[in-house]
Parts: sequence; structure tokens; C-alpha cells
Amino acid sequence: MTLHFVLVPQWQGSPSPRAMRHAEGVAALRSGLPTSATTEVAVPLEAGDDQGSGIARFTSIQLVRERTTDALGGVPDPFVIVGGDCGVSAAGIATAALRHPEVAVVWFDAHPDLNTPQSSPSGAYSGMVLRSLIDGGEVSAGRVVLVGARSWDPDEESFAAGAGLATLAVEQVLDPDTLVETVAASGADSVYVHVDLDVVDPAEVDGLLDPAPFGMSVGALVGAIKALRARFPLAGATLAGYAPSSAKGEHAAADAATILRIIAALD
Repeated sequence: MTLHFVLVPQWQGSPSPRAMRHAEGVAALRSGLPTSATTEVAVPLEAGDDQGSGIARFTSIQLVRERTTDALGGVPDPFVIVGGDCGVSAAGIATAALRHPEVAVVWFDAHPDLNTPQSSPSGAYSGMVLRSLIDGGEVSAGRVVLVGARSWDPDEESFAAGAGLATLAVEQVLDPDTLVETVAASGADSVYVHVDLDVVDPAEVDGLLDPAPFGMSVGALVGAIKALRARFPLAGATLAGYAPSSAKGEHAAADAATILRIIAALD
């Protein structure tokens, strides 16, 4: 199986004043990916505006989604979107759902990203992307599994409970069979894997803008992804949330090795 990579150095969906580091993260990873199987989406330099949407930088985010969707149209399965902030998953999941109507979305993230423009404390799209896909009908709530989320806003908790989203805490996926059986119970025939690197414990990855303690070990994450791949075809994946503190040095080298190990588990 050959993975095809689509690089999307979007930073506009992040609420952080250091959001541009997400674009720097994509640049830092580019050299570790096969040139012949890699496409890059052009991201506008301007921040964009909300145009009354309640979503910060909405115009640029919408433009990037359109460009990413166009790029994915020329890329066969399975593809891996390398971001950028979590908003890059919107085009990927929507594309995968069109190709695989019974796909399940496994969302590895310290944050559930289930806010709306009305409930979001920041207006940042990265905190709304999964909710927007559910509300927009691109993915069914019954085929979403949240893994490792440990930083919730109140409205996110109430939505997840009311919608019946499956949620697995960090300790519950130490045995990857628990995750596999949860996905199987949804009736899915394939899987889309979204990984925001902040699902990992910050002791193991330096380049996180919004680290949350008590995350997954890299070994547990890799084991969970491999278990999913052994059971389900991969419809697509996202690797997001890398924001290097420096493009060089000990931390950058360690982070790059960690991220490439995670990507390798998808193959």
C-alpha cells in the first residue's frame, strides 16, 4: 500500500498567538516524506476575516478547504493530510465519506473539537471542526470515536452525551482491542484516523502549542493505529498539530522521529 501525502500548512484555524508555528511544522516534516507521493496545498498569507460567521479567519479557512478538496480529487486512497491545525481534517473527512459512506472517524485529540461558533470561547475553527462535520452531515455521530480527549468545554460535553458519541479515555486504549471493537460496533467498513499530536503526553513531544498533561504514550498511539489498520481499510488520515519550538536542535530531531513513527503506523 502506498500512502499519498497532502501537505496543508494552515495556521488560520488555531487560536494561539503562535499559530504560524503550525505552518513551520509542515515545512519541518516535508523532507521526511516521499517527494513523488506528496502534494502541497497553497495556504494564503493573510489571516482572513469572519464575515459574520462567528469563525475567526473564516475566509482563509474556507479557501484552504476548497483547495484541499480539489487537491484530494487527484489523489488516490489512502491519503494522509499533514497539517497545520486540526481544521485541515474537514476536507479530508468529507472526501473520505463520499468515497466510503460507511467510514468511521477515530479522533485522537486532547480536545474534542465539538464547539460551535456560538459556544466557542475563542472563535477558532480548530475547536469546531469535528462538530461542523457532524452538523453538516459529512459524518454520523454514531460513527465517531473520540480518543484521549481530556480538555472539554461544557457545551462539548453536553453535545457528546446527547449525540451518543463514543469516547475512550487514555487508559481505555492501553488495550487497543477496546478501540477496535468500539469502531466495529458502529458498523463501519473503513476508518479515517485523525491525530492531533496533543493527544500524546507533552513529555514525549516538544512541539505542541496547547499541551495537556496525562496524554497517551507514543507507543500506545502507534499500537492503537496499527490495531485499527489490521482490522479496517484506511480511508484516509490526518496528522495535525505539530508546532516546533525550533526547526533545528535536539527537540526538533526527536519530534521528527516521533511523528514519522506515527505516520509509519498508518501504512
